[in-house]
Order: sequence, then structure tokens, then C-alpha cells
Amino acid sequence: MTSTTLKPKRSRASSGDALFSYVILGLALLILLVVLSYFVLLLSGGIQGLTASGISFITGTTWDPANGVYSAFPFIVGTFITAVAALILAIPLALASALFITEYAPRWLSEPVGYLVELLAAIPSVVYGLWGIFVLLPLVGKFQLWVYQKTGVPWTPSGYGVMTASILLAIMIIPFIASISRDVIRLVPNDQREAAYALGATKWEVIRTGILPYARAGIFGGIILGLGRAIGETLAVTMVIGNAYKIPSNPFAQGSTMSSIIASQFSEATDPRFVSSLVAIGLLMLVFSVVVNYVSSVVIRKLTPAGVRL
Repeated sequence: MTSTTLKPKRSRASSGDALFSYVILGLALLILLVVLSYFVLLLSGGIQGLTASGISFITGTTWDPANGVYSAFPFIVGTFITAVAALILAIPLALASALFITEYAPRWLSEPVGYLVELLAAIPSVVYGLWGIFVLLPLVGKFQLWVYQKTGVPWTPSGYGVMTASILLAIMIIPFIASISRDVIRLVPNDQREAAYALGATKWEVIRTGILPYARAGIFGGIILGLGRAIGETLAVTMVIGNAYKIPSNPFAQGSTMSSIIASQFSEATDPRFVSSLVAIGLLMLVFSVVVNYVSSVVIRKLTPAGVRL
């Protein structure tokens, strides 16, 4: 009696899994190559401006294309101020919206409110900019005039400035933070809520001790997404910030951000060093974004509750 050796055949499922893994790996590497191409392109285009100005390109305070002086520090400060101010204004409103939709509002009300919040994210930037010009600028200008009449602070009541841009950015990033926070809060297990209620906790105590600690990593991720939108927003900010080439001296002073200066001057730049300096500002934005995302990923891992896998 002869015995036949059965050789295991590779199933179609395993072949499909291998092919799928290669496709996923290729797509992941493609994303990495795209990011590297951004960096190489911006570095090659901005190297002239960086080498010509040296360290003063980052630390200097004068931007004077007519005399060949290019320093990006005022725009770095303007970007930082508007982004941080927008987060300060947006985070409480976004979290309140998310908590109202998930924990307080009945279902017949939560769904329409959630839809309206998400609808804000679909509005084009130019519409926000036009709304800022026709609605927000007059309101801020009237407030500046009122402060001037009461205190004598010499503010020009034009409405254009860093504060107007920050308010507009806050309105633009609220739907991003609110939507992600809402989804993360909904993923909190009901056991967390029921255990807190069983111990006699109030509604606020349930939210504070059972929901927010569990969802804090996801909420922080939504905040970082909103920060990225605030840093990179161009058109709406350009329309209301005033586009002054200086460090803002007060919350209502006019200024510029890194994105707004590129948008407002790139089409007018004819000198090669002028163009290279604008591209170098774009390189700084890319580096800043990479650093922010890396730091945020570390913080999210620290905030993630034990046993929850990202």
C-alpha cells in the first residue's frame, strides 16, 4: 500500500490577504513619498530666501520687499496668536455642543442640531470671509469705537485685525471639534454612565468622572484637527486680518499669518528672492504642522485610558 503525500495548497483567501497587504503597504508608502515630495519641493524653492536672510528670516521683525528685507517672525506670531485665540474661543462651544447632542438633547432634537453643526464645515471659506466682512467687521468696529469712547484707547475702529480673524477661525473650527467630540463621547460604554449613576452621581458628575476621562484622547484629537484648520486657513483670514506686516501690538491690531501673506503676495512677487522667501514661509508651516502632529500623537497616547487601543 502506497501512501501519498498531501501538499498543502495555498488558498485563494491567503493569496488575497497577501495581495491586500501589499496594496495597503504601497498606499502607505505613497503617502510618505507625497509628504517627502512636499518637503523637498518647498526646501528647494525656499533655500535662496533662507540662505540670503540667515537666522534673521525667523527672528527678524521687518518685511520690506521693496528693500529686499524678508523676515517671517511677524507672520509666525500672527499665526500663533490667531490659532490659539481661535481654540480658546472654540473649545468650550464645541464641547458644549457635543455634550448637549449626546447627553442632554432628546433624539428628535439631537439629530437636527448635529446636522446643523456639521453643515458649518461644508461652507466654503470665501463665504465665511464675506460674512466676516459684512457682519463681523462692523460689529468688531462698533466694539472698538465703544472702547475708545469709554477708555480713550487709540484703536482705529475699522474692524480689521487679529481679533476678527480669531473669531472667524473659531466659528470655522467649531464643527470639526464638535463632530469628533460627539462621536467619541457616543463611543463611551454605557457601563461607565450606569456605574456612576449607581454610585449616586449627578448628571454633571457622570460627565466629569465617567465620560470626559474616557473620551479625552479623542477630544484632544479633534482639537488638534481644529488647530490644523486654524493654522492653514488662508482666504477667510486674508479677507479680515488687515494684512499688516508687523507684530500685532494689541488684540485688535491688524496683522498677517503665514498663510495670508503667501496668499496676498505670491501673485505680486517678481523678484526670485521674494518668491523664495514666500516659499520658505510655506516650508516653515509644513515643519510646524509636522511638529504639532507628532507632539499631539504623543499626548493622545498618554491620555488614552488603559485597555483602549488606538
